Amino acid sequence: MLRTGIIIVFLSLLMGCVTSGEVQPMRTEEGRQQARQAYIELAIGYLREGMTGQAKMPLQNVLKMNANDSEALEILALVFQMEMEPELAEKNFKRALSSKRDTRILNNYGGFLFEQERYEEAYSVFSEAAKDTMYLSRSRVFESLGMTALRLERPDDAYHYFQRAMRLDAQQPISLLELGILSYERKDYIAARRYYESFVSISEHNARSLLLGARLAKIFEDRDQAASLGLQLKRLYPASAEYQAYRTEQ
Repeated sequence: MLRTGIIIVFLSLLMGCVTSGEVQPMRTEEGRQQARQAYIELAIGYLREGMTGQAKMPLQNVLKMNANDSEALEILALVFQMEMEPELAEKNFKRALSSKRDTRILNNYGGFLFEQERYEEAYSVFSEAAKDTMYLSRSRVFESLGMTALRLERPDDAYHYFQRAMRLDAQQPISLLELGILSYERKDYIAARRYYESFVSISEHNARSLLLGARLAKIFEDRDQAASLGLQLKRLYPASAEYQAYRTEQ
């Protein structure tokens, strides 16, 4: 919140002061750009703190300067998504993309569609985003494609996309775990164990990883490890589908 407070002070000075020569900052292009950037950073700060109501005012100020500001529209869409206002979120995502077909906006819009369980649409949007070979978070886009393919019951496509994600960033726990599970389902137990061990080296366990670990321990006849992971699954996730699957397999 300290940075947010600094930005508020900066905006107050920018809006209220008159510089030497009686030039008002908001009447210059440089001043407007400084104000715009400060408003954007303020809105992002509020959004990260979960203060969605406060995030709207600086975004409205940006949109008063430019009603088609794609970044402001994108952040406003994220605000409404957090507030569980899907119609308003989608409206602003589409306005942002209409203004600028930006890969980051596509990625965030795809995440929104995935959250809404509109998997075919999400798959299409993520596929478009993945075409940008210069996008810094391209590995996450491939990971999202993999998760979407799983929801669409396309395990081979999911495997492919998770592998693409790992080629770009080998330290992605979600991709590692899903590759481990998919390899296990393919009966490629050596690969499954390799992915599983890489996952546990960089991430905490969850219900899915505990089940995979217990299954692999059973395959490789490590009874103590299988029992230990099974007990953790029972203790931490007793109502989970993974624990029910574990019990069924015993």
